[in-house]
Parts: sequence; structure tokens; C-alpha cells
Amino acid sequence: MKFLVDAQLPVKLAQLLRQKGYDTIHTKELPEQNKTPDGDINQLSIEQQRVVITKDLDFVESFILAQRPYKLLLVTTGNIKNQDLIAIFDENIDNLVTYFEHNSYIEINRNNIIIHS
Repeated sequence: MKFLVDAQLPVKLAQLLRQKGYDTIHTKELPEQNKTPDGDINQLSIEQQRVVITKDLDFVESFILAQRPYKLLLVTTGNIKNQDLIAIFDENIDNLVTYFEHNSYIEINRNNIIIHS
């Protein structure tokens, strides 16, 4: 599974996913870094079949209307310490990967994983 971590999320999340063996890019690593337009992120996601991990609700709209990005993981934890966010992903990444085998839009918050159809 491949991931693309959006700008509002910490680089440490991308590092965790790499440590777990997943091909992961953070927007800071792209040519326009955290200023990369959403359309470019969507295009890269489709071209490379990457799950976009974001807090940005604009991606939900584009996913629902145009099936862009390729797959979407919406983070709805609200304001949270980076270490707590990393812990949530560390505990749930295996389940998320399994769910993405048959789903394209998933939401994760502090307590739940929600699969959207």
C-alpha cells in the first residue's frame, strides 16, 4: 500500500508508515512542498495509486464528486498532540490497510475507524 500524507499532518506520520514498510510521501517532499495544490495531490494519488491521508475536507468533496484522489483517509481527531496521532496510527495501521483492500474512503478519529461507502 502507498500513502501520501497531506500538509496538516506531521512528517513523523510519514516516517512511521515507512518504518512499517509502506511506500509513503509527505507533501513536504514534493517540489512545491506543503503548498502543493490539491489537484496536483489528487493527480499524483491516481497516477501512483496512493491513499491520501488528510484533515482537509476539500478532499472529501472531490472524492465524492469526482472519485479523486485514488483513495482517501480522512483524519478527524481534532486538535491532538503529534505523539497521540502517531499512536493512533501505530495501533490501527494494519486494520486500515485491510479495510482499504475493499474500500476507498475511510475516516479515523480518536476512537473509531469509519468506513464510508
